Amino acid sequence: MKQKNYDSAQIQVLEGLDPVRKRPGMYIGGTGRDGLHHLIKEIADNSVDEAIAGHATDLWVTMLADGGIMVRDNGRGIPVDKMAKTGKSALETVLTVLHAGGKFGGGGYKVSSGLHGVGISVVNALSSSLKAEIHKDGYVYTQEYERGKPLSDIKKGEKTNSSGTTITFYPDSEIFKESVELEYEWVVDYLRHQAYLTKGLRTHVLDERTGARYGFYFEGGIQSYVKHLNLGKDVVDEEVFYVDKQVDDSQVEVAMQYADTYTETIKPFANNVFNPDGGTHLTGFRTALTRVINEYARKNGLLKEKEENLTGEDTREGLTAVILVKLPDPQFEGQTKNKLGNPEVQGYVTQVMNEYLVYYLEEHPAVARKIVGKALLAARARKAARAARDNIIRKGVLEGSGLPGKLADCSSKDPSNSELYIVEGDSAGGSAKGGRDSKTQAILPLRGKVLNVERARLDRMLGNNEIVTLIKALGVGIDEQFSMDGLRYHRIIIMTDADVDGSHISTLLLTFFFRFMKPIIDGGYLYLAKPPLFELVKSGRKSSVFIYDEGELDRVISETIEKRTKEGLKVDVNEDRVRQAGFVEQKRYKGLGEMDAEQLFETTMNPAQRVLIQVRVDDAEKADAIFNKLMGSEVELRKNFIQTHAKFVKDLDI
Repeated sequence: MKQKNYDSAQIQVLEGLDPVRKRPGMYIGGTGRDGLHHLIKEIADNSVDEAIAGHATDLWVTMLADGGIMVRDNGRGIPVDKMAKTGKSALETVLTVLHAGGKFGGGGYKVSSGLHGVGISVVNALSSSLKAEIHKDGYVYTQEYERGKPLSDIKKGEKTNSSGTTITFYPDSEIFKESVELEYEWVVDYLRHQAYLTKGLRTHVLDERTGARYGFYFEGGIQSYVKHLNLGKDVVDEEVFYVDKQVDDSQVEVAMQYADTYTETIKPFANNVFNPDGGTHLTGFRTALTRVINEYARKNGLLKEKEENLTGEDTREGLTAVILVKLPDPQFEGQTKNKLGNPEVQGYVTQVMNEYLVYYLEEHPAVARKIVGKALLAARARKAARAARDNIIRKGVLEGSGLPGKLADCSSKDPSNSELYIVEGDSAGGSAKGGRDSKTQAILPLRGKVLNVERARLDRMLGNNEIVTLIKALGVGIDEQFSMDGLRYHRIIIMTDADVDGSHISTLLLTFFFRFMKPIIDGGYLYLAKPPLFELVKSGRKSSVFIYDEGELDRVISETIEKRTKEGLKVDVNEDRVRQAGFVEQKRYKGLGEMDAEQLFETTMNPAQRVLIQVRVDDAEKADAIFNKLMGSEVELRKNFIQTHAKFVKDLDI
């Protein structure tokens, strides 16, 4: 229906913090898990800024038993005196006015992670209640808020010898409708990173709900961070390259170390804020790294006159680096600060790397030759991979028009309605093909265990038939040709046997997706099927109950025995619990092929009742470490990981 009039009556003016409650996603990126945890970051980042400025040594985060969060520091304390411009205390101003703070060049901070002055006020707006407690100038000052509105003026309380800020807040369930439960592990990881990035800062976390607590302090700063990222990897040299240099009014800090892996891990930060989309500091680093290594290789005869230069990709293979720049006026893209935009920073980082990396390579010739040698190997592998890829493309192997012969495709051509089951073996593949809904469900059986891509470069990977078949079926290409535009299925489901071999195959496939097709995971398209572990068979085998885990098995048997007892049916206490419940047999499933087509569909593939586990990567750094432990070349690491986690597994199939 068309609106007749469009005049001033249709214009809304959102005042105070109303815009935040109306459109929270503009300020914290969304109201799901990430947005919820972003609230902690906005408050804690202010404490970190105090530490960067040299006014705080400790940051405490307490996850309260009643669901609240308390963030405390021993810095200078938010000012509490009255502001002439607003007529309110400075505390109330920063808590209730967007774009108000001490980070706009007024002398409060030389360097800060805050840019827009909206952080603490946004948290206030999105909290059902918030309390600020300021220790300053010998007294304790407090003020409480409800959904961004002050409940009273600031109150001057008892005397104190300490200084600092304590903010206690409760995320508003009216805004965060999914959940207001915050995760201890997220807080631990955040505080670990801040301790790495801020020399001299001690960070502490306490979870009152469980009693768990942790503390961090790293004397080596980002050098320690690089060593942490490379833990368990075979490094080229134990020493970490490190430089900390002031350029004009900015600080450039870089730590890097090469490991015997095929992937790069580069973490760029600006004023302690992680920039996942990079920015000018990352561009400057990459440019300088490629130039310096090529010049060293030419100068020392490691790269012949007729040989082409190493590419940036070659020089970064196996590299782990942390880039930290500190500048007075950071220009980020958006409130979530994913990318740094300051053009001058590119020149600063390039200048520092050109000077100090050249010096480092000259002073460490043995290490320099290892680094260049690794890059030369990467270049040869890149050329071999390109030849293998071009050969495959020339033969049309990856073209969508010629799908793999073993793929039983679905009739739907709409990716949003189509799903691909990656199935272990021809036997299970046969059952899956026989029971599927052919309109929307495609089946791709893979023979044997796919290649462990954690230990293989692209050239070797493209020589593996099962990997090539999978790439071809997905339709997204690989490496430089990778594009999500060609994705043929919006649900890609790994369906393997419920035994150790099935788990191994699942892990191999997950490694492949994480290393070479991470956008599929990031897009929420990858799933694990959960087949039943047990079948409780009734008399005559006319009907069965399928069970998906040990807890469900105990519950079903107990409830069935209780029901039979209440109904007056005979329960023979001399029999085992399965027969007491009226079942004639319990059989643990290990192979999908043990089920016929109808059973496999009803238990594992029927959208109305199947159980699917969506694969997510909430912490890419942690996932990288786990894949390195499980799939890397270090046997001892894998052994320790299994022994550590085996105690949490009820039914370890070995």
